[in-house]
Amino acid sequence: MEKIQITTPGIKRALRRYSIPKAIAEFVWNGFDAKASKVEIKIESNAVGFIEAFTIIDNGYGIPSEDLKSKFKPFFESEKEIDPDIQRETSAVHGKNGVGRLTFFTFADHAQWDTTYERNGQRYKYSIEISSNELETYKVSSVKETNEPVGTRVTFTGIREITAYDFETDILDFLRKEFGWFLELNKSNSYSIAINGNVLDYSPLIGDRDAFVIDVDGQEFNIGYVRWNEFISEYSRYYFIDAAGNEKFKKTTTLNNKGDSYYHSVYVQSSFFNTFNGPLVRDDGDRKQGQLFSSSENEKIFRKLMEQVNQFLRDKRRPFLKAYADKIIDAFVEDNAFPVYSNDPWDKFRREELESVMKELYQVEPRIFSKLNVEQKRTFAHLLDLVIDSGERDRLLKIIDEIVRLEPDEREQFAEILKSSSLSNVVKTIRLIEDRYRAIDELKSLVYSRELRANEPQHIQKFVEKHYWIFGEQYHLVTAAEPKFEKALRRYIYLLRGEKSENVSIDHPDKHKEMDIFMVRQDVQNDAINNVVVELKNPRVRLGAKELNQVKTYLGVIMKQEEFNASNMHWDFILVGNAFDTSGYIEAEIENAKHHGERSLVFKNSRYKIYVRTWSEIFADFEIRHKFLNEKLQLRRKELMGEYPNADTIIENIDANTAVQPPEIKIPE
Repeated sequence: MEKIQITTPGIKRALRRYSIPKAIAEFVWNGFDAKASKVEIKIESNAVGFIEAFTIIDNGYGIPSEDLKSKFKPFFESEKEIDPDIQRETSAVHGKNGVGRLTFFTFADHAQWDTTYERNGQRYKYSIEISSNELETYKVSSVKETNEPVGTRVTFTGIREITAYDFETDILDFLRKEFGWFLELNKSNSYSIAINGNVLDYSPLIGDRDAFVIDVDGQEFNIGYVRWNEFISEYSRYYFIDAAGNEKFKKTTTLNNKGDSYYHSVYVQSSFFNTFNGPLVRDDGDRKQGQLFSSSENEKIFRKLMEQVNQFLRDKRRPFLKAYADKIIDAFVEDNAFPVYSNDPWDKFRREELESVMKELYQVEPRIFSKLNVEQKRTFAHLLDLVIDSGERDRLLKIIDEIVRLEPDEREQFAEILKSSSLSNVVKTIRLIEDRYRAIDELKSLVYSRELRANEPQHIQKFVEKHYWIFGEQYHLVTAAEPKFEKALRRYIYLLRGEKSENVSIDHPDKHKEMDIFMVRQDVQNDAINNVVVELKNPRVRLGAKELNQVKTYLGVIMKQEEFNASNMHWDFILVGNAFDTSGYIEAEIENAKHHGERSLVFKNSRYKIYVRTWSEIFADFEIRHKFLNEKLQLRRKELMGEYPNADTIIENIDANTAVQPPEIKIPE
């Protein structure tokens, strides 16, 4: 019996970072460390899927008996020295002093190694046994001569916590991530891992693959490129391979650890590396070792090669980051990190501009978005929105440059992005203003041009449904097309609270009355809910007592319903037509409410107002609100206005206008 120079609790403490999949992977690595080309895992499970035993077999050179002390009697006893993540300059040796062989305690009670090795032309075999409750002790059988092929078989019994299903799911997934890059590196030497005869397929991890040849001053280099869909066990590296398929050196790529999810491996094979003596630069980018090439000319070739490969990686990364930027935006949306915007087109442009800048910023420097928690995301998005809205784009560039030092080309690229993003939204804004003028001119035609034969339900109603911004900015359309009050109330509750209220009922004799336009705006800053109800009349109908009483009926229904009457709710009712009738009734009502100081007002109390307005007043208000923009842009109104043979043609083409707003609120099924 031999004793390992550390106690069982000490071993378990030092190796506590090993999960079950990682512990199993260590035994696979042990096989490859022993120069195996094939490693097979054989599982024996019962009818209900519990594993009774499993074996890992490799065709490596075995464990020579004289190496036992170094393999099972580690020199190091501290956790720091027993480090499974230690970095190396090649992938040739993964393990260190065999400590990974003791990790079986995470899933089994007992492990037995049956190994065959060769010495001086003769083969020998023997076995080693260790129990998980006595990891500091191992039992060795006598060494015997044999004709069996070299290799090692490790059999685990007393299996705990893993099933056949685990091997088909979590363990299989881990092995793909752990060995995919290594199998790809050694595919010319036919390296493989098999589980119960099925070769490990790591292709689900591959997001992109490319292969090409680079010629540098007559020297050919075969380049293999793989982009991984997920983070793998290895950093993003270059692997330099000689003509025989042997890895000579590896180093991290220039795009490793950039804060994005661009995981990749680059395999460079050429006879150029046959005489490769050692690393040009270690992973720490500091120390040098040995003479890499026999001549300065070869060093020049290597530098030219790396320039081309680095450029290839940058070219591959750009479209990847562009596509991945959408996922970054989705993550911000999921965490409610964006400022609150309304459905108003102006706010829509602001949101689009913020998203555009964030996407482009991610492509320039992904590290800015790396590992942000929810609060940090919200803070970052709001600050970015404020800077963009203030017009201080140059200052934004300086802020980002202070957070992450941008390279000169990255700084120039981001500056151009900020300019182009701004210009893009200026163009969209101009188009929106043009389309609003076009919409107003079309509406004028509908209400004034008798030859178009427009009516209220088929033309004016449908037009205003699409352009309800005419009656106020930043509103949501609750109902249109004259739904009943109960249906309107259900939509209203859903919009304000997100609740579906199928059993809502209204006890009022006029509950079946129908509103033309009902819209709402939540003023979060002032904790107010502003509601607008618009009653549209046929252009040929003159407004009088009958039409105003219809609106007062709506007011009566609203006032009697509790859900419509919270203390922070305010209601504006607007009756719209071309002209008043000859009775003078509307003029008298306006005169009677004149002391409130509001034009077109006919009724007012603490939370309710009724207005009677003509289309000419509404069009005049539009001209006043847009006068400054009109003068600055010098819109050519006649060119914007099309010619329409009838009212139906205007409605048929209405959705081509960018000023069109979202449809009425729908309650999900």
